[in-house]
Amino acid sequence: MIPASEKPGPWPARLDLLQSLSGLLLGLFILLHLLFDASILLGKDAMWTVTRFFEGYFIFGHALPWLVSLFVASIFALFVLHAWLALRKFPTQWRQHRIYWAHMGAMRHEDTTFWFVQVMTGFGMFFLGPVHLYLMLTHPEQIGPYASADRVWSGVMWPLYLLLLWLVVLHGGIGLYRLAVKWGDYSDPAKARRKLKWMSRALMVFFLALGMLTLAAYLKIGIEHAPNVGEPYVPSLKGVS
Repeated sequence: MIPASEKPGPWPARLDLLQSLSGLLLGLFILLHLLFDASILLGKDAMWTVTRFFEGYFIFGHALPWLVSLFVASIFALFVLHAWLALRKFPTQWRQHRIYWAHMGAMRHEDTTFWFVQVMTGFGMFFLGPVHLYLMLTHPEQIGPYASADRVWSGVMWPLYLLLLWLVVLHGGIGLYRLAVKWGDYSDPAKARRKLKWMSRALMVFFLALGMLTLAAYLKIGIEHAPNVGEPYVPSLKGVS
């Protein structure tokens, strides 16, 4: 019998649950964020409408960019919390890394490789993600068809966004798969894993393709608008000024 003093307390399980919940919220946010960004594929007016919606334009009659800052601040805090919780499980010693590499090479288990990919993509996001979040937090008014395109092209942010796109989609897709495996209750676990892997791969391919098309659209607009960089977009929607 394990002495009461050596029994693990409830906090490891609570922190694990909190990590899963924060990861789920961030994963869903990323998918929605990519969908909203893709509104540029429907035209500049569509993207302008989505942007003004989140600024409360259609509720208050004028844009309130600080609403976007408030939302970004909450996502930033959730991002930091999730990163801190995830770092608890990251090997901190060379011996631990060596054991893991040997274990991954010997087993050749796809889920073990998934965990490694998620760690590496998470590590990259830890450095690149805050750059994008800080820009949105401090300059929420610079979101729109021309402003975003100018930032991508004239601001030379497209390399960061391209890399960040791959990192977040891979990390989020694998993360949602691992959450479904971890917390799901299946009568046939092996069959469920195969189905979930197929769904996660399809999800990642779809959002990678969508993200690449979206970035290409912003690049095209940014190149065309480069002579007038900084000029705000004026919508052509009827009744909107």
